[in-house]
Amino acid sequence: MWKVNINCDQEVWKLYGADFKKMIASYPYELIGSKKLPDGSRIMSYKVDEISEVESFQEECAKFAGFITDFESL
Repeated sequence: MWKVNINCDQEVWKLYGADFKKMIASYPYELIGSKKLPDGSRIMSYKVDEISEVESFQEECAKFAGFITDFESL
């Protein structure tokens, strides 16, 4: 199991948030955390089963300029 963290600032979320939500709806990943910070930036965490899925998920997120991802083992 892996935890994929996604960060973006407020302006990036305004531009791509709706498209990101559409994209993530096509994945079976569990949202395990979501937080909007006082400055408007977002932090989201998803549970992903396989490392190969982590890599492809990060590639999809990278299509949204300004989305930053990292991952860690659960």
